[in-house]
Amino acid sequence: MTLNCNISRSDFMEGLNSLQNITNKRVTLAILSNILIEATDDSLILTGTDLEIGLRIKVPAEIHDKGTLTLPSKKIFEIVRESGSDTITIKETDNSWVIISAGLSTYNLAGMASDDFPEFPEFNEEKLVSFEAGIFSDLIDKVIFSVANEEEGNTYSLTNVLFETEKRDERSYLRMISSDGHRLSIMEKDVATDIDQLDIQPETLIPKKGIQELKKFCDNRDSIEISFEEKQVIIKDNEAIMVIRLKKGEFPQYGAIVNAVQLENKIEIERIPFLDSLKRINLFTEDIFHTIQLEIEDGKMVLSSQNVDLGNAKDIQDVKYEGEPLLLGFNCRYFIDALQIMECDSVDAYINSNNSPCLMRSEDDEGFLSIIMPMQL
Repeated sequence: MTLNCNISRSDFMEGLNSLQNITNKRVTLAILSNILIEATDDSLILTGTDLEIGLRIKVPAEIHDKGTLTLPSKKIFEIVRESGSDTITIKETDNSWVIISAGLSTYNLAGMASDDFPEFPEFNEEKLVSFEAGIFSDLIDKVIFSVANEEEGNTYSLTNVLFETEKRDERSYLRMISSDGHRLSIMEKDVATDIDQLDIQPETLIPKKGIQELKKFCDNRDSIEISFEEKQVIIKDNEAIMVIRLKKGEFPQYGAIVNAVQLENKIEIERIPFLDSLKRINLFTEDIFHTIQLEIEDGKMVLSSQNVDLGNAKDIQDVKYEGEPLLLGFNCRYFIDALQIMECDSVDAYINSNNSPCLMRSEDDEGFLSIIMPMQL
């Protein structure tokens, strides 16, 4: 049968928008640039995949004739976005072409038969565990900024986020860890849900793009169901299912890095004034390394930067510190990134010596910890 349906523009737009980051990329198979559209009894099921991430969304619709076909993801999205009509009509004609009617506008769009579209991954629904969606949104917010980019070659799998679960003191925790080799971010959340049913591998690595799409999935929802299988993670609710392929590799032994910082030499800093100072100092750093100098002594922190072409800058902040004088070099951007996602008024920074990493945390940002490696001045 040939597909024929009416669908609300706003509902269609929301579904198509969710699929754009998955389908609009360079692909080896032309069919992956298309969205699979299936007309069922009372809805359209939209599916997109890049073979690493698959997303299936159910959108309510008025179905006249059931059918299945694929349409170019970007073009159908642009048509619906620019439409001035509240209702979109899609009617399939010959050879997978469709007529799209939107108010006074009519479009003829070439699709492709659905035969070659990849099968959506199978999964075990009995393994799904329910969580508040905000838990995963918060975990991701606190670690996504320090995931390595694809071009940053490294021995470890740093282009992924490490996901862990732990039971401690009769409480259950979910934890995400990221690192680009120059900094480390850890965020854990205490959850009321029983995590025993989550089948977590010794190293469960979620790719950066998968983490970004998981964040988008969670942001618009109150609750999700999630499960981890050997090669994939499944996230779903009543309207949508996302499957993300897990990566294989080795993540650094981050516990040793954390334990190497002695929690004795503490500097207490007001977060917002420190953040504002860093932004000012960053105006005169070199573009690649953003190197700044921190000189800490007698309750004062002197921040300075220098650019051979532009000049230099200096800023002074009050701090609480009683240790030996410190002269430190760091990448300014790394401090800015970490401080911007924290919510506390005051940050505790721990630095052992002039050549030691800096560990930042706060009681008001429970579960979060950031470590920044030093730079040579």
